Amino acid sequence: MLRQPFGSQYSWRDMERLRREMERLFATPARTSGNFAPTYPAMNVWTNEDGAVVTAELPGIAADDISISITGDTVTLSGSRKPEEPGEDAAYLRRERRHGNFTRVFQLPHKIAADQVEAVFKKGVLHISLPRAEDDKPKKIAVKVG
Repeated sequence: MLRQPFGSQYSWRDMERLRREMERLFATPARTSGNFAPTYPAMNVWTNEDGAVVTAELPGIAADDISISITGDTVTLSGSRKPEEPGEDAAYLRRERRHGNFTRVFQLPHKIAADQVEAVFKKGVLHISLPRAEDDKPKKIAVKVG
């Protein structure tokens, strides 16, 4: 309980510590970092004329617990992470790692050749190659002179 006006007893360091604890309590990312993943799992997606590549960080998840589905230009990545059990005689001191089901759905700017998609899971990172559908690739038109 505050007994004295702000500034006389509490420092900015105390207020910063309070802000961090409130963000941790409500599971909101730090606003000062500026570069945070909005949901789980953290993903990078990039495209070029030939297709797209997706990487997703999925540490502690078995490959069998990951599902990828493609519909037209939409990719759905879903799965689940099982909770860690500390053992019979142990109690959590701190528990920050999430567990449970997750789903990420995103749309690409082009259709995907679903039969050519490749996914590799190595060292907790999922790497998905999404080739562009042939009928969706830009066609070059030759100009005749005459």
